[in-house]
Amino acid sequence: MRWVKTLLCFVLAMTLGAPVAQAKYHVYHQKSSGLIYHRRHMRYLNNHKVHYVRVPKRYYHVHHVGIEHKIQSQRGKKVTFTTRYILPYPGKNSQHWGNPQSIAMDGKKYMYIVYCPTNLRNKGRIVRFNIANLDSIGVRLHPKELRDAYVKNHGKFSYIQKQIHKCIKAGPIFTTGHGQSLAYNWKNHGLYMWRDKERAPRIPVSNWGYIQHINSKSLRPDFAIRFRLSSHGLTVPGGHDLTFDKKGNAYFWSFPGWCAYVFKGKIHHRSVKFKLTYQKLRHWPGTRIQSMGYNPIRKRLLLLSDASVASFPAKKLKGHGHLTNGSFEWTQFGPKREFEGIAYDGTAKGNLLVNHCPEVLQANHAY
Repeated sequence: MRWVKTLLCFVLAMTLGAPVAQAKYHVYHQKSSGLIYHRRHMRYLNNHKVHYVRVPKRYYHVHHVGIEHKIQSQRGKKVTFTTRYILPYPGKNSQHWGNPQSIAMDGKKYMYIVYCPTNLRNKGRIVRFNIANLDSIGVRLHPKELRDAYVKNHGKFSYIQKQIHKCIKAGPIFTTGHGQSLAYNWKNHGLYMWRDKERAPRIPVSNWGYIQHINSKSLRPDFAIRFRLSSHGLTVPGGHDLTFDKKGNAYFWSFPGWCAYVFKGKIHHRSVKFKLTYQKLRHWPGTRIQSMGYNPIRKRLLLLSDASVASFPAKKLKGHGHLTNGSFEWTQFGPKREFEGIAYDGTAKGNLLVNHCPEVLQANHAY
């Protein structure tokens, strides 16, 4: 009987740890362009408050990985980020989760981290942390406990480690692309990210854009939208960063080599529409686009490069744009660690994800 054979195959696969067929993943093909671009309205803004910070030849690597760290401002707006969580190493079952690439928070309950192992090109996984429960058991006071959550002592896990395990869920491997764009939509409470596959660092596979919707329970995409960002001679090969404001507007930024572009739009269930906002920024924060964030309390958009962050009010992108140089805040940090993303738990204090000792650090005041 076919159903008996199917059941036996399923049980055998589960017993041996073999992969089992997953839920369907549907790709919606958008026929119309996803880009609105009015070339005649574009104009430059000399936002000279923002300074360009070159990517370092070598990143600073933390040597004392089990203690609290600080990342302090050196120029510009003053702020200090202090360790909130040192992320687990190794991962569950001694897995090498790889480099953390982006962070999202849905308020005070969950934190999501995208990990992309360097040996799996364009693939990675999402790990979900119940930060409400982690904080309740005192992990913030003892950051090494989370880092060593999966390190056995005399062949066993301690009681605290087992409690921490209950707060962590590691999702399956799937096609992420570069992986630095996971974002939480504050309006519809959805998780989204670009599937920005690359054939080489910062060289996209094609000019098609893909936005994936992530199921927050299974931690894998359940559908994607395929589209082109092309209008009046301008073609954008998708995005590499993403954020949302409280009204559900989506944003990403890029620089084609001579200025920074900021895009604003909406992501629906089967379609995407972005507009290239009218003000081209002459100054951007640094060599590499690392991330974009949105402070839901201060209502500011943040542009992240390594050790350099610029921000401005989201509302000033409306219409033909009302940004001035005075709209901007900018900070240069030290030491030279790789900034992967910034997320907010409903407060105005940013949570900064950094690499080279993967950890999340929180600002000491609204930032």
